[in-house]
Amino acid sequence: MKLNAFASFVEFHILHHAAEDSVYGLWLIEELGEHGYKISPGTLYPVLHSMESSGLLKSRSTLFKGKIRKYYSITPTGKRYLQKAKRQIGELVREVFSEEDYRQFLKIESRKGKVPK
Repeated sequence: MKLNAFASFVEFHILHHAAEDSVYGLWLIEELGEHGYKISPGTLYPVLHSMESSGLLKSRSTLFKGKIRKYYSITPTGKRYLQKAKRQIGELVREVFSEEDYRQFLKIESRKGKVPK
């Protein structure tokens, strides 16, 4: 069995950001790159289309600097899916990482100026 955790994490990131505000492809590629994901448009856009077909995202097209830009936002189904994923990820983190691991993570993130909520 091959687990495609990469795709799942990318989808989770997309839903997380789409829940905060509408997102578009180039912004997502740059944002995901900041988290260590090197993803091309040829990989990202099929994921976005699949998530839209599944009812997790909805899109709207607008004209931006003479080009059509497609913005994606989360749907009510996507919000429910995201909440379920957060619970499952939280459970996994608690099971896999010790309290000491978590403290070390917080210490590293605070040095970067990124303390998680």
